[in-house]
Amino acid sequence: MEIQQFLGFLAFLGVFTMGFWLMIFLLTFVIPYWLFGAFMEDRKLKREAKKLKS
Repeated sequence: MEIQQFLGFLAFLGVFTMGFWLMIFLLTFVIPYWLFGAFMEDRKLKREAKKLKS
């Protein structure tokens, strides 16, 4: 294996690993956090609308 092939392989591994961990981070933290926040905001708006009606 030549040095350029090895460096290309290392670059591929680096990009692949960063993508993998980014996907894990997004699926376990960012997306649930976003969904929970949207749910709480919707609940808050519905509660305020209900207060204004009565």
